Amino acid sequence: MKNLLCIFTLIFLFTHNAFAQLHPPFTSMDVFDLEWVNNPQISPDGNHIVYERRGMDIMNDRRISRLWMIKSDGTEHQKLTSNDVSESNATWSPDGQRIVFSSGTDQGSELFVYWVKTGKVARLSQLPASPSRVSWSADGKWLAFSMKVPSKELSLVRPPKKPKGAKWAAPPRVTTRFKHEQDGAGKLKPGFNHLFVISSEGGSSRQITSGDFNHRGTPAWSPDGKYLYFSSNRNKDWEYDFRNSEIYRVAIADGKVKALTDRNGPDRSLAISPNGNQIAYVGYDDKMQTYQVSRLHIMNADGSKKRVVSDQLDRSVSSPVWDQSGRGVYFSYDDKGNTKIGYADLSGKTKLVANNLGGTGIGRPYGGGSFSISKNGKIAYTHTTPYHPSELAIIKKGDQKERLVMSLNDDLLKYRNLGKVEEVWYKSTVDQRDIQGWVVYPPNFSEGKKYPLLVENHGGPISNYGDRFSPEIQLYASAGYVVFYPNPRGSTSYGEEFGNLLYHNYPGEDYNDVMDGVDVLLQKPFLTEDSLFVTGGSAGGIMTAWMIGKNNRFRAAAVIKPVMNWISKTLTADNYYGYANSRYPGQPWENMEAYMQFSPISLVGNIQTPTLVMVGTSDMRTPLSEAKQLYHALKIRKIETVLVEVPGAYHFIANRPSQLITKIEHILAWFEMYR
Repeated sequence: MKNLLCIFTLIFLFTHNAFAQLHPPFTSMDVFDLEWVNNPQISPDGNHIVYERRGMDIMNDRRISRLWMIKSDGTEHQKLTSNDVSESNATWSPDGQRIVFSSGTDQGSELFVYWVKTGKVARLSQLPASPSRVSWSADGKWLAFSMKVPSKELSLVRPPKKPKGAKWAAPPRVTTRFKHEQDGAGKLKPGFNHLFVISSEGGSSRQITSGDFNHRGTPAWSPDGKYLYFSSNRNKDWEYDFRNSEIYRVAIADGKVKALTDRNGPDRSLAISPNGNQIAYVGYDDKMQTYQVSRLHIMNADGSKKRVVSDQLDRSVSSPVWDQSGRGVYFSYDDKGNTKIGYADLSGKTKLVANNLGGTGIGRPYGGGSFSISKNGKIAYTHTTPYHPSELAIIKKGDQKERLVMSLNDDLLKYRNLGKVEEVWYKSTVDQRDIQGWVVYPPNFSEGKKYPLLVENHGGPISNYGDRFSPEIQLYASAGYVVFYPNPRGSTSYGEEFGNLLYHNYPGEDYNDVMDGVDVLLQKPFLTEDSLFVTGGSAGGIMTAWMIGKNNRFRAAAVIKPVMNWISKTLTADNYYGYANSRYPGQPWENMEAYMQFSPISLVGNIQTPTLVMVGTSDMRTPLSEAKQLYHALKIRKIETVLVEVPGAYHFIANRPSQLITKIEHILAWFEMYR
């Protein structure tokens, strides 16, 4: 018997070791091998899908996008063109014979067309700026798109003429614009986005809209080709009325514009019914809250008979698409941390069509994703789970389960031992609300061992984490941490009332919701009170700084791109104009006490936790000065701290693959010093 036991033990150890060698944990360098599907566009007959195959370029340290096509049965998977340049935004012609797309050139992005039967490709445009938001006319003869038209900035002085060959300093930048910079884009050049049309056989483009307004949404054609419908804000005081937008119609012949909506609130993401008689769109009546649910609306094409058709669903909807019969509309929405595809008929009855939409945000487990529908009702969409980024899936309304067309990441993730992900629910001690969170266990987890607990706070705070693939979370788990990422009050996907609980109260009881989750998890025998760590970025950085200002339970913290002072943040960030009244009552100078009351810098005198502070040097959303306030305050107080500045990174600090890796490795290295 002893010999038999020894044999079984040896077999187990051999099998376990062999599995560990063939299936190592997910590592930092694996990030460069990830691929994911984006913007799948199914052909009108449902037989083919063209999609953006995205991945990481290890030599140039950037994300790349190439167009591929596959039959809906999973065969004939091939690259659309032979060009090895950036390609995106593919759109089928109404007859399914051509695909228009954007591609990079030496002069910038241009429009190209691909003929399905011959496989030939031709450049359609030679534009002064990059086109976006392309749509076909119903007869396939025309394309509409948005493009920026430059304008001149105010010049206060005429500079003196410099001698030939002289090297003078650059002239000052002068602006009078309300929005003059944007995170990720930097200083914005003056100008406005307008709608243009161009022949689908190429030629000169013609500007359709005019005026000092921006027209950035995807234009939709009327079936007869006489009008374009679009969302914009053409109100007289549009710069200051920045939360508002309307649905408009513009005549192709003479550029005459008619407003079809007129309420105070955003109306956007429109879709024209197949017969052209109705318009579906998304919006809400602005009550100046922190969070408001966007609902699905229907109106006649002339703007009459407006009505809401998603009242039964207390969730924000987006991306409406009509079914071919014109009897209902598909849309996407988040529900309890999972992104879904839904369907609403014209009577307002809604039903679930598909789960697990998303997986396109390679970083943290946020929502996202997209879908498209063929004339016969076949839906192609980006499908994710906690164990893979977006893959291509197909489903039809009424199907019980989706079908994965391919698995881009099997060559990598099939041979990695990923951390197991579990959903957790618990009660808030504040008001007994149900709070949802997610837990990831280290690979080869054993309940007989002790593990450190790492809390990852999500950004937004009007956002949510969910059961979606996240390389960052998996890297934490691979380093031996049990990772907890909760959706406290203020998170989306739980209804308007829950999401608006942070109105004039942020940070507030969301702190209690996070700590309640920590206390529930500490009841597990493999976790201990003396091995807690916390991190988070943006709003998650705010919460992390707030948590260590409220208690000293964490061994170490990593505060990533935080807001420390709402007064300085509100008046220096690129979106400086967007916080008054919806976040806190009044402007900062009108209510300095409240702004400071909710600023983590007010708690900095309590902090004893060793703290890493990280920010991108080009971050305009939570500027470098915010992170420095925390670092400098802790240095003055002689609290262990370090400032990590990521060169050239903007608010999406993990945009480049090396930036994602260095972000996680710095956090883990800091935590390792205190484990």
